[in-house]
Amino acid sequence: MAETGSDQAGDMKHDSVSSPGISDHEREMATNAFEAFKAGSYDVSLKHLDNLQELNKEDYKITMNKAITEFYKSGQTTTSTLKQTLMTLKNQMHTAVDDIDGLDDVENSILNYNQAVIYYHMRQYSEAISIGEKLYQFLEPFEKFAQAVCFLLVDLYLLTFQPEKALHLLAVLEKLTVKDGNSKNGKGESTNSANKESSSLKAEFTAMIEAAKSKMHQYKVRAYIQMKSLKACKREIKSVMNTSGNSAPSLFMKSNFEYLRGNYRKAVKLLNSSNIAEHPGPLKTGECMRCMFWNNLGCIHFAMGKHNLGLFYFKKALQENDHVCAQLGDGSNGQAAKKFTGIPMCALLANKRYELLYNCGIQLLHIGRPLAAFECLMEAVQVYHSNPRLWLRLAECCITANKGSSEQETKGLPSKKGIVQAVVGQGYHRKIVLASQSTQNTIYSEGQSAAIPVASMEFAAICLRNALLLLPEHQQHDSKPDKSSSQSGSTESSSETSDACSGKTQEGDKFIPAAPSSPLRKQEVENLRCSILACSAYVALALGDNLMALNHAEKLLHQTKLSGSLKFLGHLYAAEALISLDRISDAIAHLNPENVTDVSLGVSSSEQEQGSDKGDLEPVESSGKQTPLCYPSSVSSARSTMLFNLGSAYCLRSEYEKARKCLHQAASMVNTKEIPPEAILLGVYLELQNGNTQLALQIIKRNQLLPSVKPTSSPDLRKKPVPFQTSQPVQPIQTPSSFTQVQRK
Repeated sequence: MAETGSDQAGDMKHDSVSSPGISDHEREMATNAFEAFKAGSYDVSLKHLDNLQELNKEDYKITMNKAITEFYKSGQTTTSTLKQTLMTLKNQMHTAVDDIDGLDDVENSILNYNQAVIYYHMRQYSEAISIGEKLYQFLEPFEKFAQAVCFLLVDLYLLTFQPEKALHLLAVLEKLTVKDGNSKNGKGESTNSANKESSSLKAEFTAMIEAAKSKMHQYKVRAYIQMKSLKACKREIKSVMNTSGNSAPSLFMKSNFEYLRGNYRKAVKLLNSSNIAEHPGPLKTGECMRCMFWNNLGCIHFAMGKHNLGLFYFKKALQENDHVCAQLGDGSNGQAAKKFTGIPMCALLANKRYELLYNCGIQLLHIGRPLAAFECLMEAVQVYHSNPRLWLRLAECCITANKGSSEQETKGLPSKKGIVQAVVGQGYHRKIVLASQSTQNTIYSEGQSAAIPVASMEFAAICLRNALLLLPEHQQHDSKPDKSSSQSGSTESSSETSDACSGKTQEGDKFIPAAPSSPLRKQEVENLRCSILACSAYVALALGDNLMALNHAEKLLHQTKLSGSLKFLGHLYAAEALISLDRISDAIAHLNPENVTDVSLGVSSSEQEQGSDKGDLEPVESSGKQTPLCYPSSVSSARSTMLFNLGSAYCLRSEYEKARKCLHQAASMVNTKEIPPEAILLGVYLELQNGNTQLALQIIKRNQLLPSVKPTSSPDLRKKPVPFQTSQPVQPIQTPSSFTQVQRK
């Protein structure tokens, strides 16, 4: 949740003074151009560079320096023009990133470094990392430049959720900084004539070392927060507070640390104590502190289970973000953003609209507003289309929007309204019309294409298919996961320090990107796969695709690590599909009550979808969520559900006595109010089949399955809410017309 500045990772202007093979006059002109550039006199610097280019027209470094000077003269708003110029120079030099195996001079390195900086600000992180990792192999001859490349790579690793690589690089950078500091201190007293110059250089270098150390402490905090390593983070937080004081970035980091520890009140207090008004605006730093402040408050209140309040803060953050985009000249929607012109380069990273819409969508889904959540997430998926978790959330929105909102669903109680459809006639001719089928067996998007993004079950099927395709295939062998994260794009290097930048990892260490939230680790991928398969089976049943539903349910039941709740649903979904396919015997095998041994929802700390240090990511979804009352909260209640459905299966085979026994056994296991309306309808059907019309009428009038049996007087302890993990959703059970239905909200 905390935010630290993403600097420009070094000065892009290169001093041509050190270039060999030039005359004293050219050296003097280059020195004057560089001094004018540092002083901010860009017109004077350009004049010197023009004169220098007339003397040496073939030197591409002069053209590069002119382009950078023009860029600074425009207020760093002509990013696209600078990018094109650098690409042209690179093509002239015939140096591709994959071919730079021997960089002999610093100028070629700086050309590639400048290009990496532009990629960084354009959010093209993969390209920037590719260039930075190549440059990392040739850092030894250059001191200040090496630090700039390392800081750029560290920032990129943190933005792409690779904290282990960032920490390794910071350790190398720390050693390099200490080594350079010792070497500088030993050079200062070689000659008396250079004492003044060496002392000034030493003071400048000392200040640079202190600034680098402060920045390294902040980077370490961000890395440890991503790794959720609280002990190491606490140690680094103290160093940050000692070097930076009570600045807004340091307080945001400390607030994020308390957020991870579960100290939500203290996290809010730290955020409120930060003086964000003194922080420079987004035009200078590319960061909107007010936007991050409201967003972080939304994440904290979400974790506290206060979803409406969290939504309020997320909306405030969106308003601040829109205000910033308006200041940037509608850069979020207009042509300026497309051409990357008219906006300062650092401000290209200021727009957090899609991350905030992601948060709002998740919050709205928890509140119970699926249509509004669908609109937010549909806009976010246009940017984060490779996130399988986001596609699952969209499918959940569609399912929630289409599963109905009857009285019995909201209260979790059976009602006469769900049994008696109408009353026709009066007196002797008075007749009761019972509901013939479940209200869910309807057509959801009549006359529309399934590809149209509307909250329909057909579109939910497409979302779930996308989510499954984005997940990797099952591993044939389990390899022990290492603590270091990985990513493709490995580079070969024999140097000791280049291992931090290489992408070589074992097969079991791979993770799946899920921007804007953290990547999915191996266990998270398996949990997500189970959730997607459960939703896919439900959606296929709702659409009448029984073969596909059976396929998804069987795949779900064959997963190695399956929670008790999803195993329970897997058997029910498979049984329903089999009954629709007229395979009653196979369905009865799935409906064996002994199949249910656990109905835990399996809250896993590794599944928590927490935001990063910026807080602009998906918040924790496991906190504050409660199991609906209508879901079986104990093994006994779940087994009664299986018995109700088993009775329906026996009824379809005309084994009415077995069906009656299952029905009565199930009714004796649960409270009277927990008996679903479909079970009461089944009881009415069995009594009518037996010719006992009076008892069937009693069942309807009293709304009780066993009118002669007194209701259970023992307190119903199963109504206590139980926290659960939404990454493993438990969906409504869709049943055929003669099949008992169990609803889940």
